[in-house]
Amino acid sequence: MMLDAAFPASPDLAHLPQEIVSQYLAFPRRNEFLPVAAEDGTLRVWLLAVRARPLADFLAWRLGLAVRTELVRNEAFFPALEQALALWEEDAPGAEDDVEALGGEADDSGRELLGWSHEDAPIVRLVNRLLHQAVSQGASDIHFEGRENGFQVRFRVDGELRTERRLELAVQSTVLARIKVMGQMDVAESRAPQDGRFQVRVGRKDVDVRVSTMPTLNGEKAVLRILDRSKNILPLSDLGLEPEAVAVITRMIAAPHGIILVTGPTGSGKTTTLYAALRELIRESRNIMTVEDPVEYHLPGVNQVQVNRAAGVTFATAIRGFLRQDPDIILVGEIRDQETASTAVQASLTGHLVLATLHTNDAPTAVTRMLEMGVEPFLLASSLHLVIGQRLVRLTCPMCSSSIHPTHPSHNSHIGCEACRHSGYRGRQGIFELMPVDEALRSLIVQKSSVEQLRAHLKTTGFQTMHDHGLRLVDQGKTTMEELLRVTSL
Repeated sequence: MMLDAAFPASPDLAHLPQEIVSQYLAFPRRNEFLPVAAEDGTLRVWLLAVRARPLADFLAWRLGLAVRTELVRNEAFFPALEQALALWEEDAPGAEDDVEALGGEADDSGRELLGWSHEDAPIVRLVNRLLHQAVSQGASDIHFEGRENGFQVRFRVDGELRTERRLELAVQSTVLARIKVMGQMDVAESRAPQDGRFQVRVGRKDVDVRVSTMPTLNGEKAVLRILDRSKNILPLSDLGLEPEAVAVITRMIAAPHGIILVTGPTGSGKTTTLYAALRELIRESRNIMTVEDPVEYHLPGVNQVQVNRAAGVTFATAIRGFLRQDPDIILVGEIRDQETASTAVQASLTGHLVLATLHTNDAPTAVTRMLEMGVEPFLLASSLHLVIGQRLVRLTCPMCSSSIHPTHPSHNSHIGCEACRHSGYRGRQGIFELMPVDEALRSLIVQKSSVEQLRAHLKTTGFQTMHDHGLRLVDQGKTTMEELLRVTSL
């Protein structure tokens, strides 16, 4: 590997063979290496960091070439990368052509009225291309954000944010304007936060996108939450729950009334678990109603309501409305305030099964959180049947993972492969803790016991924590101790 301390000569990117360009553009992660020349059977590649060397090796192997890598400074790498992508993606078979707006209206010329003109076409293609790449990589969020020296785009994949593109600062306002138009937001308003939404079809997938913009010191930031409507709802047995836990949940959701809480931070898979439980309950003989913000999955046979605060539809008002609709089962997307908590508990006490999520760090803390929100202890003790605490851990990549001794000096490094974008991980799985509410626990709830007292009692019952579940996955080689500690120490 050659190490360049000074600026290398600018490469002639316009004349790089098309075969090399096509292979390079097929990589999902291109922001750390760049092919710049091919001479005498050798591919010359610039690297932003040493960890990108396997990417260059893999590209050269695909092409049947030897490889020569050069580590270059940021100041040389990123301008060359931007020039390359501008040259190569402009005429490449467009991923942007695979992105179709849904629900738009057409004018007389047949264009979708999402706010574009011929002058805006490069920005439209850029945003569409990024949407396509994000969906293809399984990203849950796209972050568009200004920095002191540019404008960057990051994808959240498997819970981790990774920089996908770095762009000129000059395009920030135009990209944000395009996103606002798509989300039916006020393009002229840049000093206050805004929320919007739109739908697109990416390939064969129908995708809902929730947009949030926020003014920052480096200009406006936009975050796009991607909700894949074509994603299948998993059964409980496919979430990573152990068989004993599946049996407990199956027994609890068969109860005619009571409240079941799923807890964890944002992005821990709570809604996925709720829907897996709901999937087991759908019957023609049952009236199931949900209130969500947003509605993430569309379920046949279920009456789903979207929160709309402007129209007066909140979690609490929806639950009260449901009670006049003869429901059997109610799903509440999130309990976040006293009104929703009290209404959900009252619904569970009047003959309805209520499934809901709550933002707490673990299962025992859910009890104290509900009490802090003003639910009477005796009402909570009577209604609460089960609390599920959960997190998501990244799984080791099945293509490149290997067992190593824990004292090995490189035990924290993950070189990885192209399949896992050189992270060492691919996919995620839940780790869980289940807290069924028995008579002893009900007594502690009535006494308004502290979370430490609840944990002390649970310890005497053989309660298995999320960390315990994660350790078993580490022993099986499915994840790493590093990943488990990262997730359970949040």
